[in-house]
Amino acid sequence: MADDIREGSAGPGLRKVARVILLGPDDRILLMHGYEPHDPSSTWWFTPGGGVEAGETREQAALRELAEETGITDVRLGPVIWERVCSFPFDGRRWDQDEWYYLARTEQTRTRTAGQTDLERRSVAGLRWWTAEELFATRETVYPTRLAELLRTLLDEGPPTAPVVLETERV
Repeated sequence: MADDIREGSAGPGLRKVARVILLGPDDRILLMHGYEPHDPSSTWWFTPGGGVEAGETREQAALRELAEETGITDVRLGPVIWERVCSFPFDGRRWDQDEWYYLARTEQTRTRTAGQTDLERRSVAGLRWWTAEELFATRETVYPTRLAELLRTLLDEGPPTAPVVLETERV
């Protein structure tokens, strides 16, 4: 379905976000290790991505955010595979987001964080490539919360024919 048709699904007041499920040559997924700027003991792992800027498509936002946050630019961007609405507190405010997750592949596994924003530099501890098995085994917080299961299904069955709508998450 075209972006302009599905764009209407974002509710009023929801920030439009493009996220990337980036898989390397060995099917590992790249995640960012985030923390609350005012409480570094509060940590979690999450996928690269961020808000859509004015005049930008979600595909453009996905590629721009990936390049800024990870330094990875040699990417084959695939379809939207998951969608979710989420709400969470971060950096002194509540973020209400309509997130689209794009599948992407790369052979480029070396990351660079020089393009991160000031807020990202104050809230991202690093990047790591994870296997599905490592995600299943971790006791650390990972978003979306079912990422290990979703990744295993993706690797076993391939991308869905239409985006899977994930449960709304409110933290």
